[in-house]
Amino acid sequence: MATCFRLRSCLALHLPRTPPSRVLRPRADYPVARIRGYARGPARLSSALLRTDGFVGGSWLSAAATFPVHDPASGAELGLVADCGVPEARAAVRAAYEAFCSWRGVSAKERSSLLRKWYNLMIQNKDDLAKIITAESGKPLQEAQGEILYSANFLEWFSEEARRIYGDIIYTPAKEKRGLVLKQPLGVAAVITPWNFPSAMITRKVGAALAAGCTVVVKPAEDTPFSALALAALADQAGIPPGVYNVIPCSQKKAKEVGEALCTDPLVSKISFTGSTATGKVLLHHAANSVKRVSMELGGHAPFIVFDSANVDQAVAGAMASKFRNSGQTCVCSNRFLVQRGIHDSFVKKFAEAIKTNLHVGNGFEERTTQGPLINEKAVEKVEKHVSDAISKGATVVTGGKRHQVGKNFFEPTLLSNVTQDMLCSQEETFGPVAPVIKDFADDPS
Repeated sequence: MATCFRLRSCLALHLPRTPPSRVLRPRADYPVARIRGYARGPARLSSALLRTDGFVGGSWLSAAATFPVHDPASGAELGLVADCGVPEARAAVRAAYEAFCSWRGVSAKERSSLLRKWYNLMIQNKDDLAKIITAESGKPLQEAQGEILYSANFLEWFSEEARRIYGDIIYTPAKEKRGLVLKQPLGVAAVITPWNFPSAMITRKVGAALAAGCTVVVKPAEDTPFSALALAALADQAGIPPGVYNVIPCSQKKAKEVGEALCTDPLVSKISFTGSTATGKVLLHHAANSVKRVSMELGGHAPFIVFDSANVDQAVAGAMASKFRNSGQTCVCSNRFLVQRGIHDSFVKKFAEAIKTNLHVGNGFEERTTQGPLINEKAVEKVEKHVSDAISKGATVVTGGKRHQVGKNFFEPTLLSNVTQDMLCSQEETFGPVAPVIKDFADDPS
């Protein structure tokens, strides 16, 4: 995001900074989401970090409508969040654009210091931030705690890299000349993030942008807006100037129009998106008309290949780690397992034993849980579709294969054998806890 670029009419604004010592407290005009209790979880989450309004230009911004956010484990409503639309999106872009005119001139040392303060606040509030992730995404608390540390480390890393945005001296064909390359911030970056890593995918993008001198507008996934808004509260407390970090949550109903508004707004210079391939194609189409710079991290169809020469125990351990992280809901999870004939039966047997022994399905706040719920009903239906399609075409269910009795959004960790290339699970990303094993892939053209 440190690409050379010059805006035509930057406004020379002097942005007031939030005093770093100010402590965030819930106020009457800042609605706070009340979290229903869990049998083995917290009765409520941190009221200082739970925000239900958008965050634009350093202020909490309500919208004409709200949308509910649900706990995927129980189905309970966690809270009502501002349903921002195109007007709020354009207001956020304008705030970011105006803030950029000052932020780009802030010294690298000062940007570094502010990012470091933001990192420190994340570490201080790591337990509360992790609970928010578990409440809105269902991710087991231990995994959520790991994500917060991972997420905060991006801010730490980029706080240090901010001081090292150097230029270059390049030799040219002419002996008496040298080329001087300066790295300058691009402008406003629109950041669209997924629900499966609701904190890390923000700091990973935003940390880089702010370190380079860019400003950002974040549109978080509709299933997990609370994490993005909690980061906004901490950014404000850290002293990040108004307009530098903006968050516009919206419902699935408005996501398409908000995404289009961000991609077509002439004040936006960069689009960064992590999510499905189908949505990525739409955003690329919108961004093409103004030739915006675009970074995409889209869906995958990763193979896990086991040769006859493999150590079976090590292969199974790798398969477990690769497939069932976050209940199979990551873009780097293995989606299909290609196993040679000589080792196939041993691998499937030990893989099934490991699944039955090591994986425990339940509410993410329960200590024993390793597999939380899928994010919503639609996700469960997709997994069911892939499993039923495989069975109808001759696949065998070794273990699992159906919804779990814990709740409607839970699916049993599933192992399928006798899988062939014509099945959906061999052709599409499942994004769930299903491991399809394809035997003897020597003649597989893929």
